[in-house]
Amino acid sequence: MAKRILLYAVLAVGAFVSVFPYLLVVLTAFKTQAQLSGTAPWLPGLPPTADNLAKMLAGDFPRYLLNTAGMTALLTAGQLVFTTFAAYAFARLRFRGRDVLFWLFVATMMVPSAVTMIPLFLIMRELELINTWYGLLAPYVLGTPYGIFLMRQFFKTLPAGLEEAARIDGAGPLTVLVRVMLPLCRPALGTLAIITVISSWNSFLWPLIITSSDDTKVITVAIATLKQGIGVDYNLMMAGSLIALVPMVAVFVFFQKHIVRSVVLSGLK
Repeated sequence: MAKRILLYAVLAVGAFVSVFPYLLVVLTAFKTQAQLSGTAPWLPGLPPTADNLAKMLAGDFPRYLLNTAGMTALLTAGQLVFTTFAAYAFARLRFRGRDVLFWLFVATMMVPSAVTMIPLFLIMRELELINTWYGLLAPYVLGTPYGIFLMRQFFKTLPAGLEEAARIDGAGPLTVLVRVMLPLCRPALGTLAIITVISSWNSFLWPLIITSSDDTKVITVAIATLKQGIGVDYNLMMAGSLIALVPMVAVFVFFQKHIVRSVVLSGLK
């Protein structure tokens, strides 16, 4: 009993530390400037106000939300399609240099993304894709090493007999992939989709570098630009952060099982 009480106490402290920043976001978003400076950060402002949220929603912020949703949808669709094709080729098709090419591709996961930002920007500049949707999506829409690795490992766990039986019946590689393999890959596809949605929605550095106009601005960049030269309006920043947080909370509420499964697949497989 003592060990169990100690365990739950440690878990409660860890949960509080994890949730506390989000609590500050909510409390600050419903405070006025006077309440922000006159009360402790962890205490609510009384009476609470929704003026900060109304001000954000009355401006261009809904436009940035739509931009972010569009970017997330396109990146997720591209990841699911192109990553699946690449992973199936690496897992099932036989061609010279397959394993060497795969591990060289996966080795790029060890390179921090910040290192490749400047080369990517120079490439997009030469292609005249700066401040365009094409430049925003191009580096990631065709798949990522992590996604290909995840799907390849899942493909390799599927019985080879199913694929061989389909080929005996006259099915080609594309038919085998679409009609036999993909229905069995729903857990892995769901995992990849959730990971892509979360990472795309929270993407900041590349959109900040490649975009500059309101037509392509996403919410992370929009929240960062609320910092003015003479100070920071924390109320508006927290209101924007709260609005941006709501879709991710909804994703967590409705797809808890898939998120847990994504941790299991990515951590153990």
